[in-house]
Amino acid sequence: MKPIRLLSGFLTVGFWTLASRVLGFAREILIAAFIGPGPVLDAFIVAFRLPNMFRRFFAEGAFNAAFVPAFSKRYEAGEDATAYAQQAFNLLAAAVLALVGLGMVFMPGLVWLTAGGFVGDARFDMAVGFGHIVFPYILFMSLAALFSGVLNATGRFAAAAAAPVLLNIFTCAAMTAGALLGGEVVTWLVWTIPAAGVAQLALVWAAADRAGIRLRPGLPRWNSEMRNLVRVAVPAALAMGVTQINLVVGQYVASDIEKAASWLFIADRLYQLPLGVVGIAVGIVLLPALSRRLRAGDGAGSQDALSRAGEFSLLLAVPSAVAFITVPLPLVSVLYERGATGPEDVAAIAIAVAIYGAGLPAFMLQKVLQPLYFAREDTRTPFHYAMVAMAVNAALAFGLKPVLGWIAPAIAASAAGWAMVVLLALGARSMGEEARFDARFRRRAWRILAASAVMGAVLFTVAQTAGWLFTLEYWRYLSLLGLVVLGGVVYFAAGQALGAFRLSEFRSALSRRRQA
Repeated sequence: MKPIRLLSGFLTVGFWTLASRVLGFAREILIAAFIGPGPVLDAFIVAFRLPNMFRRFFAEGAFNAAFVPAFSKRYEAGEDATAYAQQAFNLLAAAVLALVGLGMVFMPGLVWLTAGGFVGDARFDMAVGFGHIVFPYILFMSLAALFSGVLNATGRFAAAAAAPVLLNIFTCAAMTAGALLGGEVVTWLVWTIPAAGVAQLALVWAAADRAGIRLRPGLPRWNSEMRNLVRVAVPAALAMGVTQINLVVGQYVASDIEKAASWLFIADRLYQLPLGVVGIAVGIVLLPALSRRLRAGDGAGSQDALSRAGEFSLLLAVPSAVAFITVPLPLVSVLYERGATGPEDVAAIAIAVAIYGAGLPAFMLQKVLQPLYFAREDTRTPFHYAMVAMAVNAALAFGLKPVLGWIAPAIAASAAGWAMVVLLALGARSMGEEARFDARFRRRAWRILAASAVMGAVLFTVAQTAGWLFTLEYWRYLSLLGLVVLGGVVYFAAGQALGAFRLSEFRSALSRRRQA
C-alpha cells in the first residue's frame, strides 16, 4: 500500500468516524442540556460505562488485535478465511452471551466495584436499574466488531466505520422525542441503546454478506486455532482496554463526590472527538497493513506505513491538544452551557478538558505503536506495559485525590497515557528499523509542534482579548466557529510555511478516495 493509498484509507475511515463523533458530540450536548450533571447523569454514566468497558475487551480491543492479523493472513494467502471467521464468530457469541448472563445477575456487584461511592445513596439503585437495560448492548457490539474486522481486513472500511453513526442517530432522536413528549429523557436514552446495537450489528452483518463472507450462528468448537486466538486475545484485552480501565478507576475515585463523574465524563467525551477520528482510523487501517507487509517480508513498507500513520496522528493530535489546553473555557461554555448545565459545571469541565488535552497525543500514539506488536501476534508485551500504566494511573488517582480532589483522575489518566507510549516506544527498538519512525517523520514532527504553538498563541490571545464574545446569546456560536476557523487557518498556514506537511498530499489522497 503506497503512502497516498494508505492516507486515503485513513481519510475514508476518518470521514465516517468524524460523522459518528460529531453526532456523538451532539448526543453529549443533548445529555448535558436535558439531564445535566447530577445524580441521574452520574448513575447513567456508571451503567453505560460497563458495556463499553467490556466491549473494548471483547470487541474493539482484544478481539480485533487477535482476530484481524490471523484472518488477514488467511485471506491474503487464499486460505479458507470464512471458515476461520465462522469459528471465531461462534466462540465470541458464546463467550459474550455468558458474560451478559453473569452481568445481569451480578449487576449490583459491578456497580459497587466501579462506583463504590454510590453505596448508600439513590445513585446506586438507579445505576443498577440502568445497567440491566443497557448491558446487553455488549453482545450486539461484540459481534458487530467481528464483522467490522472482517470488512476492514478485506479493505472495505466504509460500512464498519459508518455503523457507530446509528447509535448516535438513535439516541439523539430518542432524547429529542422524550423532551418533546414530556417523558423522562434518561428513560428514552437507556432503552434506545440496545435497540441501536441491533441496528449496528444488522448493518455490518449485511455488508459482510455482500462481500462474500457469510457467517451464521452455530455451536462453538474448541480447537487449536481457537486456542491460539484466545491465547493472543487474553493479554490484548488489558493492553487495548487500559484506557477504559483507567477511566473506571478514576470514576471509582471520584464517585463519592456528586457531579464529579458527570464532569469527568463530559470532558472525556470532548477530547474523544479528535481521538476517535484519528486514533480509530489509524488503528483500523494500520494493523491489517502491517500484518500484510510483515507476511511479505517488506521491512521498508512496514516502516513507511508506521511513519505515515504517526505523521497523520500528530498532524491532528497536537493542534487539538494545544486548543484544549489554551482555550478550554470558551469551548466548554459555548458547547455545553445550557439547560441543566450551569456556569459552575462549565468551569469544572474546562479544567478537566485542559488536563485530558495534555494526554491526547499520547492516547493517539498508542494507537500507532500497539499494532507493531499485534501485527507480530505479540500481545503479552503490551499487556505487561499496560499493567505498569495501570499502576501509574491508580497510584496518582488515589494519591492525588486528598490534595487535588475530583480532578486527580484526569491527571492520572494523562500521565498513564504518556507512560504507556514511552514503554511501547522503548520496547519496539528490538524490532529493528522497520519499527522505527523514518527521517521524514522526525523532520516533520518538530515542525508540527512549532505550527501548533503558533496556533495556540493566536487562540489564547484572541480568547483573552475578546472573551466577552463567547458570553453573548446566539453570537457566542458564531464566535466559537470563528475561533475554530481562525485556528485552522493559522495552523495550516504555519504548517505549510514550516514544512510540517504539504497540502498537495491531502488533495492527492482525497482525489484517490473519490476514485475508489
